[in-house]
Amino acid sequence: MNILFIADPLATFKTYKDTTYAMMREAAKRGHKLHHTLAGELSVQNGKVAAQAAPFQFIGAKDDHDHEWFKPQGKVQAALTEFDAVIMRTDPPFDMQYLYSTQLLTLAEQQGAKVFNSGQAMRDFNEKLAILNFARFTAPTLVSTRAADVRAFLAEHGDIIVKPLDGMGGMGIFRLTERDPNIGSILETLMRLDTRTIMAQRYIPEIVHGDKRILVIDGEVVPFALARIPQQGETRGNLAAGGRGVAQELSGRDREIAETLAPELKRRGILLAGLDVIGSHLTEVNVTSPTGFQEIMKQKGFDVAAKFIDAVERNAA
Repeated sequence: MNILFIADPLATFKTYKDTTYAMMREAAKRGHKLHHTLAGELSVQNGKVAAQAAPFQFIGAKDDHDHEWFKPQGKVQAALTEFDAVIMRTDPPFDMQYLYSTQLLTLAEQQGAKVFNSGQAMRDFNEKLAILNFARFTAPTLVSTRAADVRAFLAEHGDIIVKPLDGMGGMGIFRLTERDPNIGSILETLMRLDTRTIMAQRYIPEIVHGDKRILVIDGEVVPFALARIPQQGETRGNLAAGGRGVAQELSGRDREIAETLAPELKRRGILLAGLDVIGSHLTEVNVTSPTGFQEIMKQKGFDVAAKFIDAVERNAA
């Protein structure tokens, strides 16, 4: 198979933990030919969606700090339909440029390209707002552009989390209590004087035991979650915010949530999703570039990358 990865620059990968790296390693092991492009290198040429794609040889990292784990070849202009699979792994923020990329990917699918996850799914499934489709699994939640609404929500619940709708890795997340002296400043900054929509959720104390990432691949639930445990003095468990990743078996509630969402995710063209669960509550549905493969593989021996490439091969066929 010829596989095109749309991802951030390869030289920036932290190979010891990067999920896209694990995908590439498994695909290379199976003899698939790998290509890379940036989201900004997508275009439409003569009516066809194309990319400046660079074939590369997967060499493998010698250590955690090795950035020469690949050998690139010269870029070529190629239609996305020339690849057996196109895997979108560009990290958020989900800004207008990201939106345009998903629209081009949808056009490419209409032309016959196999894109994972689909452009339509990435547009429709905002990673924060998606939980509103599964309200029975969520904590009390507010979505608003008005700071007054957030203040009323805080008065009702006393302890809340506020966050933007377009970030990743814990970016822009704040915990607010009624006694916080910076409420006004935080809301002005986050909501840009009532011009930016945000989400507020009741604080879930079980975060001290980890923000669990549950992976769903082609409608099947991976049997281990990655609990991202906040460091001392930190509210956020995200690994990018210094959280510690601990792989663990799914609880009964974890499995109930994941198995309920799995068929709907598959129906919507989402080959890979990362569900975030704190305690017994679903907090996010990540579909842009879910992570956690390597931590689960190393700690539990479950080959998540092989399961994912199996799914790509099935769906590309």
